[in-house]
Amino acid sequence: MTNSSNKETQFTPIKSGLSVSFEFFPPKTPAMEETLWRSIERLAPVGPRFVSVTYGAGGGTRERTHATVKRVLDETALTPAAHLTCVDASRDQVDAVARRYHQAGVRHIVALRGDPSDAQSRFHAHPDGYQNAAELVAGLKRVADFELTVGAYPETHPEARSAQHDLDNLKRKLDAGASRAITQFFFDSDAYFRFLDRARGAGIGVPIVPGILPVTNFAAVQRFAATCGATVPAWMAELFEDLDDSPDTRQLVAATVAAEQCLRLKAKGVTEFHFYTLNRAELTLAICHRLGLKGGVSRSGTKARASGV
Repeated sequence: MTNSSNKETQFTPIKSGLSVSFEFFPPKTPAMEETLWRSIERLAPVGPRFVSVTYGAGGGTRERTHATVKRVLDETALTPAAHLTCVDASRDQVDAVARRYHQAGVRHIVALRGDPSDAQSRFHAHPDGYQNAAELVAGLKRVADFELTVGAYPETHPEARSAQHDLDNLKRKLDAGASRAITQFFFDSDAYFRFLDRARGAGIGVPIVPGILPVTNFAAVQRFAATCGATVPAWMAELFEDLDDSPDTRQLVAATVAAEQCLRLKAKGVTEFHFYTLNRAELTLAICHRLGLKGGVSRSGTKARASGV
């Protein structure tokens, strides 16, 4: 009885002062669209601060991104944030997309330099385009008074000359008008806190929100990490070994790993999390539940505010 009581105490949900946001990508097929909207419906009651929709390399998903953002705006009570990059587009083209978002009612943009198009191994700016994310932020501010979020790299962007150069680049983006940064995913919480200390020491005071990636496919995570400079600890490889044919067990392990990461961050003062959902609700919903973020849906189907936010 004593052990059972201790476990109940240990797993008391956290309910104070937490905020979350979710990232989705625009669907390519009707089946993927159905999965996306089912996930959005399941996650909406958690009460996210916003939901963002990604923008493919080279702007390849431009219309699908816009359609998804517009549907979130029109058909849900959620606040959408549209990703926008400066890859393979002139300033005029990017500005036109931004104006279209503003006219549709979108007020929040995630401004990123963007990944190279398939034909390029490294980023090359359009001759008439924004040269980097800092220029993009400044340009978007000229278009309209958007709320702007930018990316940050706790383990340094793989193309940066140094960690200091990467930090200087983040500061330029914020000085240009961004008010928040979301990090690339990471699994080493100490790396995030070291980065946060360096950012604060450099005079960066805006929220730097940790990006959390629940592991749905370990091999895919390794590929993602190789392209963005994130470290995948050896213990994770051992943990997910031989689970490819055990999806239920893999889901349980993945939810536990991500929830423990969030709890470690929360214990050191983090109160906001951004989840890379990969358009799947189950893991993110389980982690939010573990954090004490429990929402409900009213009889009319409208969003109810999460009790933990």
